[in-house]
Amino acid sequence: MRLDRGSTFDVVLSRRALITGGLAAAVFVPARAGGGGDAESSSFGFEPVAHSRVDRLRVPTGYTYDCLIRWGDAVRPGAPEFDPRAQTPGGQALQFGYNCDFIAYLPLPAGSRSSERGLLVVNHEYTTSELMFPDWTGALDRKTRSMVDIELAAHGVSVIAVQRGAGGRWTVLPDSPYNRRVTAETPVEISGPAAGSAWLRTGADPTGTRGLGTLNNCSGGVTPWGTVLTCEENFDRYFAGPIDAVADPGVKAIHARYGLRDSYGWARYHPRFSVAVEPHEPLRFGWVVEVDPYDPQSTPVKRTALGRFKREAATTVIAPDGRAVVYSGDDGRFEYLYKFVSSGRYAPGERTANKALLDSGTLHVARFSEDGTGVWIPLVAGVEPLVARTGFPSPAHVLINARTAADLVGATKMDRPEDVEAHPGTGRVYAVLTNNRERRADQVDRANPRAQNRYGHILELIAEDGDHAAVRFRWDVFIACGDPRVPEHRASYQGHRGPGWLATPDSIAFDAAGRLWIATDGQDETIDANDGLYAVETAGPGRGMVRQFLSGPVGCEICGPAFTPDSTTLFVAIQHPGEMKDSTFAHPASRWPDERVDMPPRPAVVAIRRTGGGVIGT
Repeated sequence: MRLDRGSTFDVVLSRRALITGGLAAAVFVPARAGGGGDAESSSFGFEPVAHSRVDRLRVPTGYTYDCLIRWGDAVRPGAPEFDPRAQTPGGQALQFGYNCDFIAYLPLPAGSRSSERGLLVVNHEYTTSELMFPDWTGALDRKTRSMVDIELAAHGVSVIAVQRGAGGRWTVLPDSPYNRRVTAETPVEISGPAAGSAWLRTGADPTGTRGLGTLNNCSGGVTPWGTVLTCEENFDRYFAGPIDAVADPGVKAIHARYGLRDSYGWARYHPRFSVAVEPHEPLRFGWVVEVDPYDPQSTPVKRTALGRFKREAATTVIAPDGRAVVYSGDDGRFEYLYKFVSSGRYAPGERTANKALLDSGTLHVARFSEDGTGVWIPLVAGVEPLVARTGFPSPAHVLINARTAADLVGATKMDRPEDVEAHPGTGRVYAVLTNNRERRADQVDRANPRAQNRYGHILELIAEDGDHAAVRFRWDVFIACGDPRVPEHRASYQGHRGPGWLATPDSIAFDAAGRLWIATDGQDETIDANDGLYAVETAGPGRGMVRQFLSGPVGCEICGPAFTPDSTTLFVAIQHPGEMKDSTFAHPASRWPDERVDMPPRPAVVAIRRTGGGVIGT
């Protein structure tokens, strides 16, 4: 029986005793029943910052930050000094890209636990043309070839070597041989079951195994073998239609299911972005791309076994039997939560062999049941309903068209699945649902319990027998975002009502103590506050209690975050500062971080530390 919005939500929250009293009780101290919110309930020792609309980056008293690298700063030797009025494609290809998102920290030397020297791998999700170019009018047909090629170079990934020096200050090592740019035109390999498929072949690549570049790199993950998985999210924005120009009905249906729209005007100069010219080119995006930051000469590889969708996250954990499990979300309204389970086993120290783990295995999609249990449904070609008569004659068809495959098997339609991370100690999985204002009251379910979900929520999943490869799990709503003091928000923080609250959660990370850090995307459009970073306990009497740690500048989204192994430095990406309605290069809503009238706002990575040293958050 379908429950109404109020009944569904109330039942979900009352079920916490079931989970915390069973399997979870062996792992966590159950949440306190009362309202609470006192400082003694939490291990966090910082004084929270308040929601703000101030145009600056605010951190707690006793903390400071270094602006480590900004759009246009040098990554490779020979990079020109950044001049926003004299940009070139060649210069941008040597400089830090635009709109930094996911951050990974990998220690140097490889295999160490160093928190003094390491590599930062940073995704560049997209470009904001109106804040990049002084001469652009806003019309796609007025973009010059140079503007387009600068944007191509500003996408992708940056790898930079960083080091902590005197006083704890972090700096980039500009001459490091590890420093690297991967752009929208870098050669990549295509591997796994879909490689060579007729649907992945183009005029430039008749083999379907070699591509150019990576696009809209949003979240990602670090593998146990020391590589980085970068995810291609909203690839649909780069391709000029119309879809009706596609002759193959199967390809046309896929494009319609995923959506294609031209937000950049690249097809005027690069025909591969024209669906009429290269109808298969969009199918070569939406993948997980593996990058080896320790080998700057290596070729990035698109791992098709992990499936194609608008990907968020690629969090890798090793199951008890050694199989690699990769969790991901599909960031769309009413889209799905996925995991991949490898066929092979992880072998410590065998990097080359371990990379091959991501080329063979089974992609699964989640179905959440009303009783708080769930199942991971395998997406296997030849097993009903994924058979030839429904458009899935081979594994390649399933992986390229994973969304439709998930539709057919009856997976649960979620409220924009974003980051998915596993707790480093307990193994619990936390899945972020950012929001979904389109969900109607008759569409709510226990995993998505609010109609017109403006504020988002986070689910907590417990794998059967603690085995990430298991097909069954239990789940609960960990946090329902919004203001718990406002009944209409129907917010919940494990019974706590302070000292903080948040909306529109996006990316998350754990520190060395297993505490959860939540970055937001869209608070300025939801609760009239700049996006921020929030800290929350996952265990003990403070479980679910939120404290705001950072407030970003106007118009930005908070991304990353990433800790050094000792949790004494927190790296955060400040994406698209100043990106507001009517904000332009000449009249931006923010000029962070340079605060100069001759500089536009610049996406940047900051390194946050305690002024006297010590663990972040304590």
